[in-house]
Amino acid sequence: MTPRRASGSLGLDPAKIDRARQLAAGVARPVLEFVRAHSTASSERAVLRLLGVNGVGPDGVPLANLAVDALNLPRSGTAGGASGAGAETGNPMEMGAAWWYANASLATGKAIPDLAAAAGTGDLDLTTIERRPEPEIREFGLGLAREALEGLTGIRTAREERLARLGQSRPPYLYVIVATGNIYEDLDQARAAARQGADIIAVIRSTGQSLLDYIPHGATTEGYGGTYATQENFRLMRQGLDQLSGELGRYIRLVNYSSGLCMPEIAALGALEGLDMMLNDAMYGILFRDINMKRTLIDQHFSRLIIAHAGIIINTGEDNYLTTADAVEAAHTVLASQFINERLALEGGLPEEQIGLGHAFQIDPWIEDGLLFEIAQARMAREIFPGAPLKYMPPTRHMSGNIFFGHVYDAMFNLTSALTGQTIHLVGMLTEAIHTPFLHDRFLSIENARYIKTTAAGLGHEIEFRPNGKIRQRAAEVLDRAVALLEQVDRLGLMGALQQGVFAGIKRPPDGGRGREGVFIRSPGYFNPFFELLDRGGDGR
Repeated sequence: MTPRRASGSLGLDPAKIDRARQLAAGVARPVLEFVRAHSTASSERAVLRLLGVNGVGPDGVPLANLAVDALNLPRSGTAGGASGAGAETGNPMEMGAAWWYANASLATGKAIPDLAAAAGTGDLDLTTIERRPEPEIREFGLGLAREALEGLTGIRTAREERLARLGQSRPPYLYVIVATGNIYEDLDQARAAARQGADIIAVIRSTGQSLLDYIPHGATTEGYGGTYATQENFRLMRQGLDQLSGELGRYIRLVNYSSGLCMPEIAALGALEGLDMMLNDAMYGILFRDINMKRTLIDQHFSRLIIAHAGIIINTGEDNYLTTADAVEAAHTVLASQFINERLALEGGLPEEQIGLGHAFQIDPWIEDGLLFEIAQARMAREIFPGAPLKYMPPTRHMSGNIFFGHVYDAMFNLTSALTGQTIHLVGMLTEAIHTPFLHDRFLSIENARYIKTTAAGLGHEIEFRPNGKIRQRAAEVLDRAVALLEQVDRLGLMGALQQGVFAGIKRPPDGGRGREGVFIRSPGYFNPFFELLDRGGDGR
């Protein structure tokens, strides 16, 4: 899908926007070639989860982990079979988990979850099972994947029917965070926020979960800085918000994170439990969590294939760049990254209306005409990505302990959001940087945002920006610098650019970071039926 060309009041040069998109496509091309030649342990676990593998084994270790680990060991005598599986290295995983489990299911007549449980506990060696002909394995595996995808389609259809029946507020949708650490307390906080006017509830993950190479199981009641993302927690919150949506007569959306070392797995669980949005970025984990870039780039593509099919909106993380780099000087890095994230998202099957690109209101409030720059940058994003549900983040970097100033600061952000036509509006808190918000803090912040959203509803349609004024000049400058940066990234390659620290001023080596041991080269006979059915570069489209 080709994004619609911007038309708006900033007078941006369409040729430069087209040039930026061409460069982003050039940046994405070698990334996708690399992705399609590799896989990761977390992508293989996502395949098994979509095929029904759930629960935990001994010592509470998730069965998905055990079932993949059972294949991820070099063995002798595994070079046989229809395609010479693992002939070069003797590592069965290079054929893909789906190949081995589909073969075992065909040969034994047992369901894949049962086979995964047996293999994960060491009671079954999948590599010793008689190999069925390659075409049979693939046909069987594709059939299972189609059935699983039909299930996700049913969940998506049910969501769309609820949306049509209940309706929703008009944008900008007020996005509110809950982060108690206890899913049941989160439910209480979410209900309160929705009754106060929130349209979207985001359950913040427990600090450090992105660095766990497994997904905790079941409902959780302890977490630091947030609540663990688990399938049961997703189910409980979705169920609670559905009940509340019926009571309020408007649909309340649910958000969680598809990021970190378990990015594709969490995408699968979010799709299975009917989440509406997921934070999902091509580079955030690399830059801000030091996750190996090769693993992240592979996992982001597979996670987006799943998310696209499920009808989930992604939120990207460009706003975070401005927490480590100056928001005036580094604004062009946000825009350049948005172009790259957009291209990679389109390649992952996401239509424009599911690509929630992120940006933020982070300029030092004491800079003269800083508000004009904020308006320029927010309006620029709106005009360049006209069909994207942009996610606009509130000020955090320059917040202080002065709650009265903080409330005014957030009001300026709220006004900019209404004026520039943002879609997803994360509500700023007057107690930001002081403590986790109390219920009344959240009430005041939602009231502030609702008031400005209402009173300034049509303001953006009434204003024209001076042709030679500061707002237009600022937007043109940011676009020019973004194009120049994309030219640099295209020359270096995305991995080279990340190594040199062109985004957020953070340098990451291609073979460094967490999780690099989970990356492997696909063998010639590698099989991931979901990838084959969903990937634009495969045979499924």
